[in-house]
Amino acid sequence: MAKEDKLAGTGYRIQLKLSENNMVFMKKNYDFKRSCITAVIITMLAACSLVCSQTSLPSVLSSGMVLQQNDSAALWGWDKPGQEVTVTPGWSREKHTASCDNSGKWELRLQTPSAGGPYKIAVRGSSDIILEDVLIGEVWLCSGQSNMEMTVGAINVWQPGVNDWQRELLDADYPKIRFFEVPRNAAKDKQNDCPGQWQVCSSETAKSFTAAGFFFGRKLYKELGIPVGLIKSSYGGTPSQSWTDMDFMRSHEAFKSILEKYDAACNRYPQALEEWKERVKEWEKKVEKAREDGKEAPPKPWEPMGPGNPRGPASLFNGMIHPLISYTLQGVIWYQGEANAREALEYRSIFPAMIENWRQAWNKPDMPFYYVQIAPWTYPEPYIGAELREAQLLTLSLPNTGMVVTTDLVDDIENIHPPDKKPVGERLALWALAKVYGKKNVVYSGPLYKSMKIEKEAIRIFFDHTDGGLKAKGGKLTDFEIAGEDNEFVPAQAVIEDSTVIVRNDAVKEPKNVRFGWSNTARPNLFNKAGLPASTFRTD
Repeated sequence: MAKEDKLAGTGYRIQLKLSENNMVFMKKNYDFKRSCITAVIITMLAACSLVCSQTSLPSVLSSGMVLQQNDSAALWGWDKPGQEVTVTPGWSREKHTASCDNSGKWELRLQTPSAGGPYKIAVRGSSDIILEDVLIGEVWLCSGQSNMEMTVGAINVWQPGVNDWQRELLDADYPKIRFFEVPRNAAKDKQNDCPGQWQVCSSETAKSFTAAGFFFGRKLYKELGIPVGLIKSSYGGTPSQSWTDMDFMRSHEAFKSILEKYDAACNRYPQALEEWKERVKEWEKKVEKAREDGKEAPPKPWEPMGPGNPRGPASLFNGMIHPLISYTLQGVIWYQGEANAREALEYRSIFPAMIENWRQAWNKPDMPFYYVQIAPWTYPEPYIGAELREAQLLTLSLPNTGMVVTTDLVDDIENIHPPDKKPVGERLALWALAKVYGKKNVVYSGPLYKSMKIEKEAIRIFFDHTDGGLKAKGGKLTDFEIAGEDNEFVPAQAVIEDSTVIVRNDAVKEPKNVRFGWSNTARPNLFNKAGLPASTFRTD
């Protein structure tokens, strides 16, 4: 008779023959081997402990970074539990200490000086880290979907570059502008770190960086003359709820229907995943056929909604925002909305809620948040683009928000990624220059609907941000409609009078409401004299 005893974690097997003659010998042999193996394991664990206890930092805290000036900037990392970590910044040489909690994390804050550098920062715990070439300046997060993801230069068929990108890259060597790019990562659970490294802005690095972010940062640098740090975290084709924290959404009524659909999708995820795999097989055949025919390959089918899907609620907050939350920012620029066009009415609530969520996460309730209104495009359903633009317009009711209008920047309404991104970034910068940096005489917004007044057979429209007055580019005003009690809208004649617009149609004797640019593809021509376009709107 024989019995096998397996030593856990070793792979060794010792056979104990249960015979009276060799039992004692085998037991001694077993005990000897067990003690040797135990000693080896203890040694290995001790070595592992030494490696694991080394001081480490998240990738966003690294050499070449920009820290927010005149602020209490957070530094954090990991070491063994209870370890004391000392941080000494080069601008003050004052030592700051923090102790690791039971999970091994530590965090402290450094009071940063006015813009300058470069500096070194020494971090000493179980091991030493020296951060070099650290600048102090202005830090902005650049986030959203594909129009924020769009690169300055031509990278591939999906990233063809912006207008005149070769010429723009001739003006891209700015050593005091720094980039950090968060890789695409849809995650089921919150991530504490992400890959990435800070890069110096140059014609080479700017080529593959967000165009809207680059032009924003370049405008700030030219106006302020101080270091600018830009963090890109964007993912094409994704809705606002993907960028919002799940715990926050569960406690917010605005997300109720979205989360109900998501929960149902997760319940049937195993079956849906198998169905998706079948679609992928068909897609692979089409790709091969396209390759043989010398044609462009079709896009890969989206995976059915489930944990870790980039379109799923919280997936990008977990993977691409949570790793950044402790990093001290000045503010956010945002270009997104196309993926929410079919739920434009819900976007009135979920977009402001997402902004609130981020401000809570950064513990900065007044954090500037400037965003881009979506451009005209041939959406498959009528008016959903106009309704989404309206939801973005209404979000301006939140304090410290600003919106850039882009209806004048589209040459091809079949292209959802307009290549004229320089004005987008620079218009975002106007908001920051005026509102954050106190620059005087900066016109930062185009005309925005304020109110209306019925005057006999016409309606007078009043606007905010008419700086210098109103003007029509290229002839008479376009894209105004008017309706009476029946709410049947017809084209209207519109003329500028002082800083207002008078709208009428002789067939509408008792007008009640006006619409302006109210379609998916409208490209109206009303501007203020600073050259900034008016947002579309409706009064009904």
